[in-house]
Amino acid sequence: MTVDPLSTVAGATKEPLLFVDDVTVEYPGKKRGASFRALSNVSMTIEAGETVGLVGESGSGKTTLGRAVLGLAPVTAGAIRFDGRNIADIGRRERRALSDEIQVVFQDPYSSLNPTKTVMDILAEPLLVTGTRRQDAERRITELLDYVYLPADAATRLPREFSGGQRQRIAIARALCRDPRLIVCDEPVSALDLTTQARVLDLFGEIQERTGVAYLFVTHDLSVVRHVSHRVAVMLRGEIVETGDSETLTTTPEHPYTQQLLLSAPVPDPARQAQRREHRQRFLAAQAPGGQR
Repeated sequence: MTVDPLSTVAGATKEPLLFVDDVTVEYPGKKRGASFRALSNVSMTIEAGETVGLVGESGSGKTTLGRAVLGLAPVTAGAIRFDGRNIADIGRRERRALSDEIQVVFQDPYSSLNPTKTVMDILAEPLLVTGTRRQDAERRITELLDYVYLPADAATRLPREFSGGQRQRIAIARALCRDPRLIVCDEPVSALDLTTQARVLDLFGEIQERTGVAYLFVTHDLSVVRHVSHRVAVMLRGEIVETGDSETLTTTPEHPYTQQLLLSAPVPDPARQAQRREHRQRFLAAQAPGGQR
């Protein structure tokens, strides 16, 4: 068993809520070609009620790790334990049962909601499939809409009648339907404007304070991580290259790649922004095998 670099207490005997233990994910190559390794020996933990930010640019493996936790990516080696149970290779029936405890909020609030169904039907579905009576489901939905600061009459409307931020609030309400213990948040605010981002991020924090839910918060944006996370793991080419508490890692990072991510934050000067982008691209090219990737 690998020692997790994100563990908060060395030698602790208590099992964390989520333990990703030396996980590798490979996809078969096309036409008998070489397989593609998306994750390589990744280890991390999430404690109950904690937010861990998973940061990296496109292709870093962060979304693949989130998908592996959700059972949507094949785990080639290693283990993923949730509350002490290895969930890396469980069957479909067990995975459905686990959805009571692990939920997801996707990136795009426009495509993650069925456009032909009312909000009531969208939120009722995960409740009704578990045998909840319709009357009880409707009562729960009214509570959830209030939870995410949407009016009760939102239940009768279609997704297209809401703004992007409001749609993401509906998606959050859907994730909360079964009182999960962990929510995988896959770039949940990247499609929103800055003002709406801040409001939705504040909502995530309020929900965590109320319910004690834990988050795996996947993002490319260190400023978002600083806002919501207790700890951070930085991914590059399928590996975790730096970990630490949110404040330290987002202000005084040690790894050159994390430093480059910090420099990639938008600045008002277009020329300076272009210079930063060029510098980061040169860095990434130098890190690739043979200097190219």
